Amino acid sequence: MAASPDLAREPEDRVLVITRVLDAPRALVFKVWTQPEHLVRWWGPKGFTLPDCTVELRPGGAFRCLMRSPEGTDHRMHGAFREIVEPEKVSFTWAWVDEEGHAGHETLVTVLLEEAGADGAQTKLTLHHAVFESESARDAHNGGWSECMERLAAYVAGL
Repeated sequence: MAASPDLAREPEDRVLVITRVLDAPRALVFKVWTQPEHLVRWWGPKGFTLPDCTVELRPGGAFRCLMRSPEGTDHRMHGAFREIVEPEKVSFTWAWVDEEGHAGHETLVTVLLEEAGADGAQTKLTLHHAVFESESARDAHNGGWSECMERLAAYVAGL
């Protein structure tokens, strides 16, 4: 029996889409999204650090990160890469991990990178993150990702 079209669609109220234009070429933006030595310099909301980050950049490869709040609270996340198309797309699963190592609700993050500007010196980044368990979870991630995008923009502008 085929799935109902209503059940197959993503619930719009639990999907996050953020678009930014960055003052950096697409190849550079792809590099800073996929290499731990760059991720540790911009990942996370304002004031957060990324003391540990491992990336196995290949379809099926894992990533694990430890993000620390300004107050010293640790937040662990992990996932697996689904699709990598250099320099235009990175897609990976995402789950928060508790102190005992148990993963929470899994979502999917897809980052699309398009050349922008007449000379390709800019990149249009579209981040799609879904499907959240609730609207409040989506809203919390919206705040975090928005601050993260600000840090990314500042970082690539300085390279």
